[in-house]
Amino acid sequence: MKTIIVKPQSVEKKWYLIDAEGKELGRVAVAAANILRGKNKPEYLPNEDMGDYVIIINAAKAALSGNKATDKMYYRVSGYAGGLKQENYAQTVVRKPTYPMEHAIKGMLPKGPLGRKLFTCVKVYADAKHPHAAQQPIQVEI
Repeated sequence: MKTIIVKPQSVEKKWYLIDAEGKELGRVAVAAANILRGKNKPEYLPNEDMGDYVIIINAAKAALSGNKATDKMYYRVSGYAGGLKQENYAQTVVRKPTYPMEHAIKGMLPKGPLGRKLFTCVKVYADAKHPHAAQQPIQVEI
């Protein structure tokens, strides 16, 4: 007995808009990752790009619970000895407002070529303006 998986010939990609203002960072990232993977569709396949495009606005205004604004650390390494840089969430949002949201979403996607391809379908903006009005995105409530 063989399992037959029929790959879809053409997947129609829709555009979704998520407003992160006042919403928890992790919950927004989970919703975005599920839409990017295509887990909200009945024809979902884990090894195929079945997902849609996601636009996240007001990413800099996402909320964190507890003391995470000061306790949550982001690390980067220059490659030199002693080149470890670290900063907390509050400092990171000031330096690069979209990075925490992008980092959270990227960590929820699969590692490898599929995850890299899926990550190109998410557009994160620090404020409420975005250039994708022509795509007529569907508003998603979290």
